[in-house]
Amino acid sequence: MKEIRTEILINSNIEKVWKIFSDFESFKEWNPFIKSIQGKVSVNNKIKILLSPPDVKPIIFRPKVLKFIPSKEVRWIGHMIIPGLFDGEHIFELIDNKNGTTTFIQREKFNGILVYFTKNMLENNTKRGFMLMNEKLKEKCESS
Repeated sequence: MKEIRTEILINSNIEKVWKIFSDFESFKEWNPFIKSIQGKVSVNNKIKILLSPPDVKPIIFRPKVLKFIPSKEVRWIGHMIIPGLFDGEHIFELIDNKNGTTTFIQREKFNGILVYFTKNMLENNTKRGFMLMNEKLKEKCESS
């Protein structure tokens, strides 16, 4: 198993961060990592995601939404080809710091046979994609 975790402090209240983050149709306008999400993001639904990690060819995933708690958490799990080969459980968490700021956490737990062979790409390209997305979300929340 491999886990990537990033977090960022956003100088904006959780309601505003949630409103911008959960407008999945607008990802194409500002999100450098998740270029699009198609389908209804709700528990047990399958959605279609176009990921664009830095310096890697874009990838389409069709994960299943595991959790959707407004202003708190979104979680999905995707598989490459078949479950157990390369699985990724992606988690977004928002924490209300009760002082007008929000901590945005983005992490993913990877499992499967191919994880060992992709560790460098995950640690470099995928993690950079998380950080770029976090920075752009922060910028968008703090400037609007």
